[in-house]
Amino acid sequence: MFEGLSEKLERSFKILKGQGHISEINVAETLKEVRKALLDADVSFKIAKDFTNSVKEKALGQKILTSVSPGQLMVKIVHDELTQLMGGGHVDLELKGNPTVILIAGLQGSGKTTFSGKLANYLKRKKGRQVLLVAGDVYRPAAIDQLKVLGEQIEVDVYTEEGSKDPVGIASNAIAFAKQNAKNVVIIDTAGRLAVDEEMMNEIAAVKQKVQPNEILFVVDSMTGQDAVNTAKAFNDRLDYDGVVLTKLDGDTRGGAALTIRSVVEKPIKFVGIGEKMDALDVFYPKRMADRILGMGDIVSLVERAQEQFDAEEAQKLQRKLAKNEFNFNDFMKQIQQIKKMGNIKDLVGMIPGMGKALKDTEIDDDAFKSIEAIIQSMTPAERENPKILNGTRRKRIADGSGNSIAEVNRMIKQFEETSKMMRMMTSGGGKKMMQMAANAKKRR
Repeated sequence: MFEGLSEKLERSFKILKGQGHISEINVAETLKEVRKALLDADVSFKIAKDFTNSVKEKALGQKILTSVSPGQLMVKIVHDELTQLMGGGHVDLELKGNPTVILIAGLQGSGKTTFSGKLANYLKRKKGRQVLLVAGDVYRPAAIDQLKVLGEQIEVDVYTEEGSKDPVGIASNAIAFAKQNAKNVVIIDTAGRLAVDEEMMNEIAAVKQKVQPNEILFVVDSMTGQDAVNTAKAFNDRLDYDGVVLTKLDGDTRGGAALTIRSVVEKPIKFVGIGEKMDALDVFYPKRMADRILGMGDIVSLVERAQEQFDAEEAQKLQRKLAKNEFNFNDFMKQIQQIKKMGNIKDLVGMIPGMGKALKDTEIDDDAFKSIEAIIQSMTPAERENPKILNGTRRKRIADGSGNSIAEVNRMIKQFEETSKMMRMMTSGGGKKMMQMAANAKKRR
């Protein structure tokens, strides 16, 4: 995510390294590179110019503290300006009304249907809402079937009217159905349309007029760059939507849409899609995104994801087992499953400050744990419970059963022993206190 932009910004800051003070000359050189980095990321020339002018104004007006280098100060100013460019603060969904009606709009192929499923999953799991998905795309043959499949995956009801070509009627009837069936959120997936298609734009305007949605979200494929920004403006002129959703942000995207869409349409980015799975949806926080762009990681989001999978009761059981040196392969497998639920592995690693840069050319497969799981699953219940009995003969059988070499089995067992040792250390002293803090945070949520 934003790897190209991050690298170019980092190179631009190097101009100020070793400089004793900020001057108009060295600031101009740095900002020339910053502007080039933004233009390469598909940010419009006007916005890139305004951005660097604002940074220059702030930088030249700053007094350098003895404890802060000019380079560090420039990073801070650029970070603050990036945060403001992307909206400044987080804007949440307005979950008002009974039911809350959310209308999804966008171009064909932007990922509206997938996002509708992700949003339903998010509102059900994290907000405790009773959600109804509505198949309002009556033109794309597979749209209704796709929404049904997604609804089954996340166990959310889907309202359809097979054969109907009236999206206004479908949306209206769906809201009546939701009221009768105690659904407090209705998400209406609509057909993809072009802003220049007057008939289709009139149709979605009619849906809006009929159902009076509490939220209209415009879904944008972030891989389309500056074109996405122009499209967003055209749709906003007609629909006056409430927020933007950027999909495919994990793809080969330069980041221009994420950086500039807020300043062009003056509507907040509310969510970003970061994968195909139903839980691959992040709430958008401008400051956290600025952190990631500048290689500072995103520890807050990482902790939040961990807390979502954190079970205080299970943690206490694990703590007792570690204290007695009884941590076994069943416990190890549970820890792996929790990590996998947190999301894409490379994305998680990128949230750790400095790790994104360190591993930029390293491929981290989401199936990285498959070999470990296969080895553990090839053990007998007794072997999983008591790792100490794993002699050479047993290891040979496990290797054959899991399709791995004995060396790979030995390597995995060594990893297990090191993990066990590290976790024992964490449960004493500061680590124990951290686990308790995480448990308390989970209770408050």
